[in-house]
Amino acid sequence: MKLSTRCVQLGRGDDAHGAIVPPIYQTATFEQPSATEFGEYDYTRSGNPTRTLLEAQLADLEDASHACAYASGMAALTALTRIVKPGEEIIAGDDLYGGTVRLLDRISSHQNVSVSYVDTTNPTQLRKAVTSRTRLILIETPSNPLFRISDISKLASIAKEAGAYLAVDNSMLSPVFQQPLNLGADIVVHSATKFLCGHSDVTAGALITNDSALHKQFAFQQNAEGAGLSPFESWLLLRGLKTLALRVERQNDSAGKIACFLQTRAEVTQVFYPGLGAVISFTTGDEKLSAEIVETTRLFKIAVSFGSVGSTISVPCRMSHASIPLALRDRLAPPSDLVRISVGIEDVDDLIADLDRAFAVNSREAALAETYR
Repeated sequence: MKLSTRCVQLGRGDDAHGAIVPPIYQTATFEQPSATEFGEYDYTRSGNPTRTLLEAQLADLEDASHACAYASGMAALTALTRIVKPGEEIIAGDDLYGGTVRLLDRISSHQNVSVSYVDTTNPTQLRKAVTSRTRLILIETPSNPLFRISDISKLASIAKEAGAYLAVDNSMLSPVFQQPLNLGADIVVHSATKFLCGHSDVTAGALITNDSALHKQFAFQQNAEGAGLSPFESWLLLRGLKTLALRVERQNDSAGKIACFLQTRAEVTQVFYPGLGAVISFTTGDEKLSAEIVETTRLFKIAVSFGSVGSTISVPCRMSHASIPLALRDRLAPPSDLVRISVGIEDVDDLIADLDRAFAVNSREAALAETYR
């Protein structure tokens, strides 16, 4: 079946009562067969039928064998870093979500794990950076928020030669547009809060792999640290996944049109858009103007995160990436005038008109200010 069909059909027909929508097993514990034997489930932290169904769905969409669902994308990333032992090394891309950088900085300073940042769009640089201590290579592609593209297949070869794992954060494209495991990656990471959910009403994360040994480690961390996704959030995410393909295809189409519009505006100095996906960034050369454009839009709500059915807008250096530690900010923080927009499912003509009005209002105000200066 095609992926858009699998989004809808997986899990149907499994309920004993024929429910079209899978039920929520909203329970903390399960009755056991006897005092000396356990059933398939005993305690929801360790496993729950609703979360099991979600994990099967996530694995299927990434063409994988295993998945673990976590309470947030950061919980998933934390579990991922647990595979790195003291004395070993993580190599990360140099354009990552601010919370990821904050987590890696804390690991490096508290757990004797070294972290280095490399431009992973250049495989030669990565090859030079890899050492015998490298255990994990973590990338985003496209990256957030500058949309740099890394060649997953080439990086996977480098990781394999070094005996390291390649983990790809696929939150930006979703499995509809990219399946990293089929390109050689070992692990796929998702902030399922974004496109997988698509409605801004769930915080969730996932680690997906074909490696059984890795999956056992991830499942252990999920249980031991209590980071598994709850039954209700699992059910909401299952509901969101049904429309995943439909949503992102519409959003992708609209994003391309908005990127073309932005290139026509004299105020825009650069547009960052890889030609696929529903998130766009642009610069104006003026930090104040960028903030004013963000604050003048009406349909684009000012909010962190991306991937929802509703369009959002933000200044990453002040919002999603403000958590980058001071010592790393000069190198890893996005430009202060960078604006990021996440395109929703609204009519694209309305979204363009809203942006056009925001640019026009601020251009007039700038002209008037210059006149009376």
